Amino acid sequence: METRRVRANGIELACLEAGSGPTVILVHGFPDNARTWSRQIPALAAAGFHVVAPFLRGYPPTEIPAQGYYDRATLALDLKELIVALGGGEPAFLVGQDWGAGITYAVAAAFPELVRRAVVMAVAHPAEMRRTLLASPQHIHRSFHWWFFQLAALPEAAIAANDFAFVDYLWSYWSPGHEDAAHLADVKQMLALPGALSAALAYYRALFDPANADPALAELRDASNRPIAVPTLALCGSNDLRGEMLARQKEFFRGPYEWRIVEGCGHFLHRERPAEITRLVVEWLQRDP
Repeated sequence: METRRVRANGIELACLEAGSGPTVILVHGFPDNARTWSRQIPALAAAGFHVVAPFLRGYPPTEIPAQGYYDRATLALDLKELIVALGGGEPAFLVGQDWGAGITYAVAAAFPELVRRAVVMAVAHPAEMRRTLLASPQHIHRSFHWWFFQLAALPEAAIAANDFAFVDYLWSYWSPGHEDAAHLADVKQMLALPGALSAALAYYRALFDPANADPALAELRDASNRPIAVPTLALCGSNDLRGEMLARQKEFFRGPYEWRIVEGCGHFLHRERPAEITRLVVEWLQRDP
């Protein structure tokens, strides 16, 4: 596995890379980084894929823009331009977890010609998230961090306190009983770098404040809400409350859509059940077009 830098949408993305064949892009979430896919990268490469796992915008060693946007349209454009840079316009497979899933929904909707198949994990379609959150106190509580992160300065201080104990708490809350100390130490070290934590929180702040969205990308924002034609598999752990959204969101797809609950694991299912998740991903990607 090597580290490669790719210029996309005006910034330099650092990417983990392995294998050869059709390109699969693995997209991480929060609080996490590209090394979250350490169990999937070699397995996918061995299955005959060219695997690329980018560190998202603002997540070192990817560039932290001095003045930049972190709204969903900007993140989708980052990924779209990464696909183009890697393959010259040839479509890629997309696999995303948490924020990576949210970005994958947007890219699949707005740029279907660039996505062969998609796998989304642990996060429902944004339209389903909005609908369920408004109607469910349990889901509002499950997503408490969305609201907390809207505050100025306090979240940065609280998350960094006590050796980033907040990161440990989120992982234990979302994936109860799962131990991943070495990986979490790596994530904490990354978030401690200058500017990284504020960049990661900017994703959430852009969800609610239109001033944090790039006004030049209004058309892309509209396109990212189109029904998805790309064949998509949605996965969620049985211990993750968001799993109950997967059946209901079928209406946001006009192409093949399947969903599956993975028993006995939570939000970070690719870390908790790496062999099972890798098998499900490979089987989906290898299906006939």
